[in-house]
Amino acid sequence: MTDPRDGGPPPELGLTATEQAMWKAFRAARTHDLRTPRPEWNDPRGPHTWGPERSVRARVVALLLLDGPPPLPGRVAALKLNGVQITGTLDLSGGTVVPYVELHNCRFEQEVLLPESQFTTLRLIACSLPRLEAARLRTEGDLHLPRCVVRRGIRLTDAQIGTDLLLNQLVVRPDRRGVSIAADGMSVGQDMQAEMMRSYGELSMRAATIGVSLSLRGSTLSNPHGRRAFNAPQLTVERTLYLTGAGVGGYPFTTGTTPPYGITTTPQHGVRTQAFECRGGVRLDDGRFGDAVDFSEARFALEADQELSLRRIQTPELRFLGEWAQRGRVVLSGARVSNLVDRYDSWPGPGSLVMAGFSYETLIPLGHFPLSLRLDWVAAATPEYAPEPYEQLAGALRDSGEDADARAVLLAKQRRRRETLPPAGKAWGYLQDWMVAYGYRPGRAAVWMAVLWAAATVYFTLRPVPPLKEGEGPAWNPWLYALDLLVPVIDLGQGNAWRPTGLTQWVVAVLILLGWVLATTVAAGASRLLRRQ
Repeated sequence: MTDPRDGGPPPELGLTATEQAMWKAFRAARTHDLRTPRPEWNDPRGPHTWGPERSVRARVVALLLLDGPPPLPGRVAALKLNGVQITGTLDLSGGTVVPYVELHNCRFEQEVLLPESQFTTLRLIACSLPRLEAARLRTEGDLHLPRCVVRRGIRLTDAQIGTDLLLNQLVVRPDRRGVSIAADGMSVGQDMQAEMMRSYGELSMRAATIGVSLSLRGSTLSNPHGRRAFNAPQLTVERTLYLTGAGVGGYPFTTGTTPPYGITTTPQHGVRTQAFECRGGVRLDDGRFGDAVDFSEARFALEADQELSLRRIQTPELRFLGEWAQRGRVVLSGARVSNLVDRYDSWPGPGSLVMAGFSYETLIPLGHFPLSLRLDWVAAATPEYAPEPYEQLAGALRDSGEDADARAVLLAKQRRRRETLPPAGKAWGYLQDWMVAYGYRPGRAAVWMAVLWAAATVYFTLRPVPPLKEGEGPAWNPWLYALDLLVPVIDLGQGNAWRPTGLTQWVVAVLILLGWVLATTVAAGASRLLRRQ
């Protein structure tokens, strides 16, 4: 296509002066800069028209990238443009692009087609595109799209990014299906940074794989009228997923610049922060996260039929520290985490929290989160009685050495269960609760046993029981007789030697019944203690 003798363009192309200058800059790896001294005229998203003096044809750009001239001696060919308008459709489908590509502040007249193409590194910075079609794109290095504006969505389905994917401050609007970024099955070798990004539509990352961390710090995902704003089931992140606030006080966002490697530091005290906001459902079902899922300073505004779904996720740490609106649900069914870091006011209210099968090992509450509020948290997840959340909470407290709190949780479970029983069961439950707290306070059973023994002894001292047979049996001892009635199984030789009558018969029957209740309660409490040990 090019003149093999001097690397010049073929005459039949009829290059304009601007395109000829771009051709020469490509061979020397220089930046072809067509910006004007007036900054407002250089914004590719602005209303100002760029004339032929700032325009190059997409077919010429494609020729340079796919079959361009050799570089000048001692140089490496590279396409570097700044403030250039590219007319026509840039179609590199299935092509292999060897030169380095970096475009700043460029305006694309029509969509960019990169499906099944291969790049070393591709950087589009602060550019304006109607649409980016890049399914099954492969890069050896980075793919950068910071501060770009894409009006009809991005498609990165099954793309393979060798190192980093940078989407900081990207503004992307939905395609005709309501999807802003389609990245199902995408793999990123290292980090994916989409900080301070604004996505209008569904961000879809089903079965995507991120080699290090995925950061959406300070971003806004908005799809209030669709089902989900972030749809990423079976997402794998080797380290941490950040859906958190971003510190913006130390970065010159007003000048339109982006830190070269994103906003990776934790905001310091006094630094202005921008929260992560999600207006629409989030689906992270079956995700695997190597270090943590972090919702610090996240704000969720969901409709009544939308969810933050974390079904069956696995991660060493879940930081649930965001702000929750009144509507929508949080679903943690089957999720497994080691550390649960949370605040009471981060969780939704009754009927909006589902935790069936949710397991965690250690609770790390931040702020005021006493056991009474923790029980309210469990109650919010169980509008209808379910034992699992109570047992999971009790197990976590017991493993942390908080046995008293664990027993209080199990007692609360029995009281919730009592409300589901028929009237006879409720009455029996109230009796057990009043007397021995369902066996979770065995000391109370011992106190009752002592009180009953003393009262029975006094009664039998005042009203001795006649012997079953005169002249036979042991000598009358009200202390031993009362104790023999109260303690089941063990026979002290007193209970069958005497013949109670009248009111004493009822007293004896009540003592035997209460003795069985108290003894079984103490035995149950002792067995639980032995199992814990």
